[in-house]
Amino acid sequence: MEDQIIFPHLGITLEHVGKSISVFGIEIAYYGIIIALGILTGFLLAQWIARRTGQDPEVYLDLILYAVFFAIVGARLYYVIFSWDMFRDDLLSIFNLRNGGLAIYGGVIGAVLTVYVFSKKRKLSFPLMLDTGGPGLIAGQIIGRWGNFFNREAFGDYTDGLFAMQLPVSQVRSWDITENLRQHIQVIGGTEFIQVHPTFLYEGMWNLCILIFMLWYWKRKKFNGEIFCIYLAGYGLGRFWIEGLRTDPLLLPGIGIPVSQVLALALFLIMGGYILYRHMKLRRGGNREVVMTEEKQEASGKSQE
Repeated sequence: MEDQIIFPHLGITLEHVGKSISVFGIEIAYYGIIIALGILTGFLLAQWIARRTGQDPEVYLDLILYAVFFAIVGARLYYVIFSWDMFRDDLLSIFNLRNGGLAIYGGVIGAVLTVYVFSKKRKLSFPLMLDTGGPGLIAGQIIGRWGNFFNREAFGDYTDGLFAMQLPVSQVRSWDITENLRQHIQVIGGTEFIQVHPTFLYEGMWNLCILIFMLWYWKRKKFNGEIFCIYLAGYGLGRFWIEGLRTDPLLLPGIGIPVSQVLALALFLIMGGYILYRHMKLRRGGNREVVMTEEKQEASGKSQE
C-alpha cells in the first residue's frame, strides 16, 4: 500500500503509482517524462497557431531549442533562490531535477527573456510571438503538473472535500507535512496516509479553462500581446488562490509570505489593468490600431513564406 494514491470520496484507488520507470536498467523519473511531454505539446500547439496566423512555423522550431533550455534554468534558479536552505549544504543537489523543484514563474521569466532576444535578432514581432507561444505554454503547464502527482508533491493542506487525495506518509517529503495534516493522519491497511488538496488537479483544471478561452479569443484580440496578457492575468488569479492552499510555498526571506502568491496577485492586477487600458484607448481611437495590427500580421506572414 506504500505506492497507493486514493481519492476516497470519488471511489478511486490507484494501486501502484510509481515515481519512475526502468528502461534497460536505467531509472527514468515520470516527472521528467511528463515535463518532456508538456514541452512537446506546447511546441506543437505553437506551430499550429503559427500556421493558422500566417507565420513561419519553422521559426518556432528554432526558438524552442533556446527557450526550453533557458526556461528550465530560470525555473530551477527561481526554486533554488527561494529554497536556499535546502541546497546550501549540498550544492551539487542543485543539479538534481529528478525529485522536482522547478518553479513555473522562473520558467516563464526565462522563456520570455529568450523570446525577446530571439525576436530582436530575427527582427520579428515580440508581442506576436508571445501570443503564439502563450497557449502552448499553458498547455505544457497542464500536462507538467501531473509530474507533481507522481512525485507526491505540491499538494495542499488537509481537506475532506470531494476531491480529497490520500497519500502514504512514507512517500511524502517530511517538511511538506503540516501539523494540521499530522493531526488527521489515517491508518489504512497498516499504512499511514495524509489527506490533502490535490492542488495539481485544481491548477490543471483552471489552466484548461484559460487555454480554451485563449484559443477562442484569438481572432477577437484587439492588439498583439493581448493573448499573453490574458495568460498572465488568468493564471495569476488562479495561482493566487491555489498557492494559499499549498503546504510547500516558496517564501520571501524574512517576511514569510509566499513569493508566488505575491507575484500572482501583482500579475493579475497589472495585466488586467493593462488590458482594460488598451481597450479603452482603442475605443477612443476607433479601433484603428486593430486594423493596422492585422495588416502587419498578414504582411509579416507573407514575407516569411
